[in-house]
Amino acid sequence: MGDRSQLDVSRKSITKAFTNKPMSNNDFFKRITILMADDDSEDCQFAQDSLKEGRLANDIRFVGNGEELMEYLRHKGQFQNEEEAPMPGLILMDLYMPRMDGLTALKEIRADSKLCKIPLVVLSTSKSDKDIHESYELGAIGYIQKPVSFEALFDVLQTSDKSWFRIVESIEP
Repeated sequence: MGDRSQLDVSRKSITKAFTNKPMSNNDFFKRITILMADDDSEDCQFAQDSLKEGRLANDIRFVGNGEELMEYLRHKGQFQNEEEAPMPGLILMDLYMPRMDGLTALKEIRADSKLCKIPLVVLSTSKSDKDIHESYELGAIGYIQKPVSFEALFDVLQTSDKSWFRIVESIEP
């Protein structure tokens, strides 16, 4: 697995802006955009419903593969308008996507000085130790095995909300 200190530093980059508490104009943190890269529309809908059910006020955007993820992050193609494709404060990404897999996208993100600080959590059906270790070695801050039911996905996202999004301090991406 990757350097433990790198993981600890990465954890600090998850924002407390996920809380659903009213925010004052003096609040340093703003609500961040979540970008989910996944080719399974049901998983995307489940994630959106789960976040909504948890009453998180953050904007969530979706792309269907690794190439679209990189175009979004670099404001290319259909994502040229930065207002319509705001830079995410968190990326949720599947490993096994068409056109560019998640590990390749993760390598590109971490190699790009403008993108490398964005926290990225892998969501995958893979139980492979190799996939888990490689994800962390490439700079993922978390690896969550995708559940197969709505209830299980809801539980994972609710637990993530409570453990990461509400209590961990952040820096602006």
